[in-house]
Amino acid sequence: MSKITSRDFSFIPETGEAQRPARAGRFLTSHGEVLTPAFMPVGTQGTVKGITPVQLREIGPQVILGNTYHLGLRPGDALVAQMGGLHRFMGWEGPILTDSGGFQVFSLASMRKMTEEGVTFQSHIDGSPQFLSPERSMEIQRNLGSDICMALDECPPGRMERAKLEISMARTTRWLARSRAVPLQPHQGLFAINQGGTHLDLRRRHLAEALELDAKTPFQGFAVGGLSVGEPKVEMNAVLAEFVKELPQDRPRYLMGVGTPEDLLFGIEQGVDLFDCVLPSREARHGRILTSRGRLNLKNARHREGDLPLDPACSCYTCRTFSRAYLHHLFRCGELLGFTLNTIHNLSYTVGLTRAARQALLENRFPAFAQSARSGWMTEEP
Repeated sequence: MSKITSRDFSFIPETGEAQRPARAGRFLTSHGEVLTPAFMPVGTQGTVKGITPVQLREIGPQVILGNTYHLGLRPGDALVAQMGGLHRFMGWEGPILTDSGGFQVFSLASMRKMTEEGVTFQSHIDGSPQFLSPERSMEIQRNLGSDICMALDECPPGRMERAKLEISMARTTRWLARSRAVPLQPHQGLFAINQGGTHLDLRRRHLAEALELDAKTPFQGFAVGGLSVGEPKVEMNAVLAEFVKELPQDRPRYLMGVGTPEDLLFGIEQGVDLFDCVLPSREARHGRILTSRGRLNLKNARHREGDLPLDPACSCYTCRTFSRAYLHHLFRCGELLGFTLNTIHNLSYTVGLTRAARQALLENRFPAFAQSARSGWMTEEP
């Protein structure tokens, strides 16, 4: 591991003011430089489902994710630390971001009880009670040794009424201060998470509260959470269009849990640098394929004799090597290789979309790139 510290996370813009708010940039971590905009595949339990680290390296993501809640339960953060940290444990040499467990506060709502001190979960594995506080979340992430740690937040559902949302947001601010007070490893950076639902004034208020803490001890990045959790897409986009540009320009901006091609492109247009979502790999396991011409469903009988690759415009291993007919056959038979090959393609397409957007930004042709991408996404199956 190099001697890069969290002080080196400063975001370096590479595109001029004429292209704002969309931007390309870079920042440095102890496990490598991150070039943005970038999509981060999700490796919840120390693996991106269905593919090996070698296959992942060929795809070329800038960062991958691990999850504090899941890894803290199994195999346990102490064991991961004993084994040399998450990078060594899972055989991944590039940057890793660990989610704080805050999304589980949302997704496991029926199995948890929240107080000011933290969240008590009923383990989804064996039903045993588990407690996650801001301090415990930071301790787990410190043991995992990730490059980017996320402060524990409360992720409210998209349609929460305003009064309850304000209470939730205030708690997230207090948890942010407690997370900030926990020492991490020297190479680790901490991102603050902004909440406030689809209320722009609450988003701004919460950002102001985070910036007060930032003035004392800077955060290494800022994330927008609590979107794509049940609210109408038009409301999510309206918030992003107004709010992303108000986040600090000298730090990475991360839109959490958003990953359709349409949402990635829209987020980049608003100035988002980092994205993550389980969608590409989850869709792959269900035979739903992302392509430059729209979505393709491998279950469809029309692909039984298809000699084309999944996407003729894609150069991933799957598209270089196999026909739709073969992949349709694997899926219909339930062969695990099919899940792997579909995942390689979906992640290659998604990571490649953000990589191509970055190149278009650097070459001052992003509007034409975005228009071309949108025109390619057909309403009928390619």
